[in-house]
Amino acid sequence: MPEGVPRPRLHAVHDWTEGEWAFEAEVLDYVAQSVVSPTRADLAHDPQLPDGWWADLRQALDLLAQAEGVKTTVRDSWIERAFPQFLGIPAPAAVERVTGHGDLHWGNLTTAPLTLLDWERWGMVPFGYDAGLLHANSLLVPDAAARIRAEFEETLDTPAGRIGELSALAEMLQAVARGWYPELAPCLVHRAEALTGVHPPLPAYSEVTA
Repeated sequence: MPEGVPRPRLHAVHDWTEGEWAFEAEVLDYVAQSVVSPTRADLAHDPQLPDGWWADLRQALDLLAQAEGVKTTVRDSWIERAFPQFLGIPAPAAVERVTGHGDLHWGNLTTAPLTLLDWERWGMVPFGYDAGLLHANSLLVPDAAARIRAEFEETLDTPAGRIGELSALAEMLQAVARGWYPELAPCLVHRAEALTGVHPPLPAYSEVTA
């Protein structure tokens, strides 16, 4: 992991078992600054973050993309099932991947100075997935969503970046099918349809796993 990626440093890991249960505890840096959205993953209002914060986020994701991913976070097998089920379109023939955070939403980002939290899902993700996931979690606040599209235009406005954003939208719509994000759901549907030209189906429940 590049040193320039702002994150809590891992100091120690403790594993132990008790009967049929296995436990793991991590000792991380204490992060004093507040989280942008402490009670929900998506945005309810514009956080009005400074330009420097956005520059730091772009740099962090650029540096992270250069790291060697240790696992595939969003697998081809999931994409093959999720695109038809949640977007109503065939899965892409090929997916370009980079190393990414894998869970980039507003509950995992602090205000200035920026720190990225919750690294359980980091690994190889579709190009544009991180920016697409953050954008999806911003759709209730049009100004914030527009800022993300502007900051990550060179990523999202590419064929590979579009697949990454659609992967993020499919994952969010899967969460909707499981009862999450009822307020955000219409915005997710509208954004997916804007990208694909297809109104996505919304199954009552899903067992498709990532």
